[in-house]
Amino acid sequence: MMIRLPAALTRPLPLLFVLAVLAVAWLGGAVWLNAPQIIDGWQRNGKTDYSTGELVAAAWSQERPLLPAPQQIYADLEKSFSARIDSPRNLLFHTWVTGSAMASGFGLGVLLGGILALGIVHVRTLEKSLMPWVIASQTVPILAIAPMIVVVLGNIGLTGLLPKAVIAMYLCFFPITIGLVKGLRSPDPLQLDLMRTYSASPTQTFWKLRWPAAMPFLFTSLKVAISIALVGAIVGELPTGAQAGLGARLLAGSYYGQTIQIWSALVVSAVLGMGLVALIGFVERVTLSYQHTPVAGGKR
Repeated sequence: MMIRLPAALTRPLPLLFVLAVLAVAWLGGAVWLNAPQIIDGWQRNGKTDYSTGELVAAAWSQERPLLPAPQQIYADLEKSFSARIDSPRNLLFHTWVTGSAMASGFGLGVLLGGILALGIVHVRTLEKSLMPWVIASQTVPILAIAPMIVVVLGNIGLTGLLPKAVIAMYLCFFPITIGLVKGLRSPDPLQLDLMRTYSASPTQTFWKLRWPAAMPFLFTSLKVAISIALVGAIVGELPTGAQAGLGARLLAGSYYGQTIQIWSALVVSAVLGMGLVALIGFVERVTLSYQHTPVAGGKR
């Protein structure tokens, strides 16, 4: 007789299995990459007799490993978070700096992407003239254009948050534009004909038909855009010589060979990105559930 476990217990099993595989691969990779340096150091010091357990323990606790073990990253994060919240030693301080630039760039990207999408959908001339340039803008590597943005804005006295926000906006406006154009054009031609039959104005057609139909496309684009905006904010900190921010933390770690510091910043960046995408997903569920909630009389 087969015993069926409750869905609440079986649902997280695939995720836990993947995490377990990643943990084993990570720990094994740390030993594989760090062991040659440890063995070489021991041999230079005349130590030739060691056990596998000693080698594994040394590989997982090396001061400057090629690949730090998960427990080393956890210890570094714990040490960082124990500092004052406004201290440069605390990664939350750097997260706030990068997050501020990311949020500003994301807001500008949503505004720019929305304006471009509305123009492309409603003005055919803009579609033919703007869309090729919108696509071509994404073929320029961000690592090449970021220093130019920083230099140009710096020459006119705009430094600090704005250059990083502009770089984030440059990266994230594209998926918003494309997704919103696709969404605004998603209504069936029969539905558009029905709106014309009702003598609906273009504004009424937009708010009653096009905008609700575009919501799923928009939120999908926002999830992509907010993660790209985070990448843009981090990249924008690299050519500015910033003293604060996750990008500055990564740069400082690479300068001084602090791989554990680099990985800690990467972990915080990944967690921040996942949290932002989850937040957009929550807003999406709330918005779409409200949009499809029937009201009195069976109408929406």
